Amino acid sequence: MPALLKTGSLKTRIVWAIVLILMCLAPLVSTEFRLSLLAKFLALAILAIGLDLIWGYGGVLSLGHGVFFGLGGYAMAMYLKLQASGAAIPDFMGWSGLSGLPWFWEPFRFFPAALFLGIAIPALLAFVLGWFTFRNRITGVYFTILTQALVLIAVTLFVGKQEWTGGTNGITGYQAIFGFTLHSAGTTIALYYITLAILVLAYLLCRRMVNSRFGQVLEAARDGENRVRFLGYDPAGYKTLAFALSGALAGMAGMLFVLQVGIISPSMMGIVPSIEMVLWVALGGRGTLIGAVIGAVMLNAAKTGISEAYPEGWLFVVGGLFVTVVLFMPNGIVGVYRNIAGKLQRRGESSHVQAASEKRKVFGASGDTGR
Repeated sequence: MPALLKTGSLKTRIVWAIVLILMCLAPLVSTEFRLSLLAKFLALAILAIGLDLIWGYGGVLSLGHGVFFGLGGYAMAMYLKLQASGAAIPDFMGWSGLSGLPWFWEPFRFFPAALFLGIAIPALLAFVLGWFTFRNRITGVYFTILTQALVLIAVTLFVGKQEWTGGTNGITGYQAIFGFTLHSAGTTIALYYITLAILVLAYLLCRRMVNSRFGQVLEAARDGENRVRFLGYDPAGYKTLAFALSGALAGMAGMLFVLQVGIISPSMMGIVPSIEMVLWVALGGRGTLIGAVIGAVMLNAAKTGISEAYPEGWLFVVGGLFVTVVLFMPNGIVGVYRNIAGKLQRRGESSHVQAASEKRKVFGASGDTGR
């Protein structure tokens, strides 16, 4: 049995190595538009990995990851907008009556600062929220409601402060980064490879974490928090760190998303996008990490395809997927695959045992005849 498991693991690694190679070769066979779409899906998969870390392994369902995603997106958009505006203030600030740049926009003139803040602000917000909620043992549906409230507060703030954030229109109107046009073929390919590399690194980092003592304690807290606490561990600290890392990954995804799409607005950080993010993980299979990647890519690709053919049909698909996953696929696509693979493996083992038994009977009967 261990040998079979090792063989299966080796086969799985080979399959994913082939998939990674094919992903690296995608720019050779894809159009610029489709490659940009694929890069956008991969950026969203980074967020899905972080969400799976806190939900699948920590047992904490967050419906507020749209906020962390939006904060990262706004950080990158602010940098790009300032580069495009030059010495002048952004156009929407002038339309709103501002005569100078707000002080908190100043650090975003510099790419290293924007990159750092795009990761640090979502991580810090998640850390603070997790610290106060998990320390007070607020979990389950109550935590989920709090994250929804966070989304409502953030969207209301970003829409209301139009002179700072661009209001409902968000921040757009930038075309270049480091002097390279965002929508040129070379920049699209470079951004695709950068996104793919960050996705792989994020997956390996989270995989290493869940396979470590940290991941074991996190899973144990998910299954029995009081028992973990009685064993001398602090489940609140583990959940808080996992939630902070999840927020950081969402912020990184938001920055990459802005580079691919060229716009960020409050609608992209609302409740509906946050629910869709949960659906990515649920469809792929929570508690697997790779399932989060599969769900994010497949569902967003389906959304794009269906929206192109039937613009109003996507909402029906989302509703149908919710029902299907809850009723028939509670463990997602990866769970279905594992069930089928397990049945085939057990059937193979049963056939092997039966063949060996029949072989012993034949040789046993021959021995009796000889005597």
